[in-house]
Amino acid sequence: MNIYNPSKTAERMHVHEFLGSTGFAEPREERHNHRFAGVTGEAIPLGNGRHVHEFRSNTDFVENHIHVVQGKTGPDIMVGDNKHIHFVDSFTTVDEGHRHRFTFATLIGPSSVE
Repeated sequence: MNIYNPSKTAERMHVHEFLGSTGFAEPREERHNHRFAGVTGEAIPLGNGRHVHEFRSNTDFVENHIHVVQGKTGPDIMVGDNKHIHFVDSFTTVDEGHRHRFTFATLIGPSSVE
């Protein structure tokens, strides 16, 4: 994960909140899903003004276990008014013999500091 560094530009220092629910896993009576929330790391430049973010968070505790959601977002997606989001489609860690798919879009963030 990125560590705060005051020498970075304000644009690189922006982060996004994220939240979501995993897909369901396990059949029958143990079928369940999890919720998660967090804040991404700072922007990681890709070139051409584009960027991604790393993220890592735990899910809630369900059926006596948790999972970790982590990875990198997709590149920034402009949504108008100089704002953007990022998309993620991935899988949790394997715990209690299973994993969950999760998909989310980050909350809206700035493309540059105003």
